[in-house]
Amino acid sequence: MNKIKSHSQYEYMKTSDIYNSRGLSIRGYLAFTKKELLEQIRTYKLLIFLAAFLMFGLMSPLLAKLLPNILSSMDMGGITLELPNPTAMDAYAQFFKNLTQMGILVLLLVFGGTLSGEFIKGTLLQILAKGLSRTAVLMAKFTASAILWTGGFLLSVAINYIYTVYLFDSGSLPNLPLSLFCLWLFGVFLISLILLSSTIAPGAFGGLIFSVITLAILLMVNVFKSAAKYNPLTLASANTELLNGTKDAETVYLTIVITVILTVGALLLSILFFKKKRI
Repeated sequence: MNKIKSHSQYEYMKTSDIYNSRGLSIRGYLAFTKKELLEQIRTYKLLIFLAAFLMFGLMSPLLAKLLPNILSSMDMGGITLELPNPTAMDAYAQFFKNLTQMGILVLLLVFGGTLSGEFIKGTLLQILAKGLSRTAVLMAKFTASAILWTGGFLLSVAINYIYTVYLFDSGSLPNLPLSLFCLWLFGVFLISLILLSSTIAPGAFGGLIFSVITLAILLMVNVFKSAAKYNPLTLASANTELLNGTKDAETVYLTIVITVILTVGALLLSILFFKKKRI
């Protein structure tokens, strides 16, 4: 009876330890996520990111509205340009152009050193020594970055929508929610790629450089039309085609699924490499 009782007590203690460990990990993850969000405020990342995306939302419909007037006022050597009146489609085409170029650049610059910088400064040693798991640290960084990206993206979308409705007869734009979702998802994928790159490449800018190289490879792959539907970069390049109806919504469904799988895979690989990385 004593042996059975002792064995039962051992199993209970073992289960309790696992539960406490999981509880500590969850609490640690939430606490570290809060710390990352506060860090974004203290380092002005939040201010820079929101200001940049606010500007993208403002300038897109304004550029679409003013561009014909600007071009018509230029001296073209006697050539007369007859441009059609701008529409809401032009505003959103400019919006996607700004976000897929300057917006992605801002995302890379703001989040490029989110993990690599910690390695260089050695600030993770004390946190890990207190018992916080590396998985919790990495997922907290991903969560905080994704929250900032989502906030900036939604702010830009809202401002762009308000000004587009004010300046144009918005009408009906097919696949607008899908186009916006595709671009947002590509940003989330890019954050996971930055984290993976940071656990692989050395140096403060190793993760950023490796991410840029990977994007360049995806850009070259996207040249082949047969491979485009498997390429996450399609989510950031087919937005205008979805809006004007030259590309059907069904053509990006597979790309969305593949991008989600690659995002999860990048996070899992990041955790694996992070656990093996010497700090």
